[in-house]
Amino acid sequence: MSEILKVQDGQVVLMEYTLRVDGEILDSSSGHEPLEFLQGAGNIIPGLEDELYGMAVGESKLVIVQPEDGYGVIDAEAFVEVPREQFPSNIPMEEGIEIQVTDENGTPMNARIDSVSDDSVTLDFNHPLAGKELHFDAKIVGLRDATDEENEHGHVHGAHSH
Repeated sequence: MSEILKVQDGQVVLMEYTLRVDGEILDSSSGHEPLEFLQGAGNIIPGLEDELYGMAVGESKLVIVQPEDGYGVIDAEAFVEVPREQFPSNIPMEEGIEIQVTDENGTPMNARIDSVSDDSVTLDFNHPLAGKELHFDAKIVGLRDATDEENEHGHVHGAHSH
């Protein structure tokens, strides 16, 4: 009898999942390939990875991830006020609109419009899921030992990866 594989570092995990935030489904592998990742390599958020240890194929678990183990807590310094005239007129000035801006080095960054006043716009550079409790329904659907190369590179080399 080969021993039953359980999730541990150095294993490639295939996981089906559904992510709910505030009761709404935000992401799910349903209808797609399962998520494939190398356990222990930080390929997925730490709060989820930590809870998968010891699970076997076919097992499901509801994992609740607190913000600090997920996408971080809300950073007050990630709110930036910008003069309204700096915005191109084609951007709708509405709360919740996602825009991409570039920083001084030309690196693209995603932001959301947090609030709008007559002469300025406050942008929120926090991750959209910062400060949120993440509810993952996770099911392990496949496990295999990672290859030496995968362990060395810290991620999966599958038919789907580049």
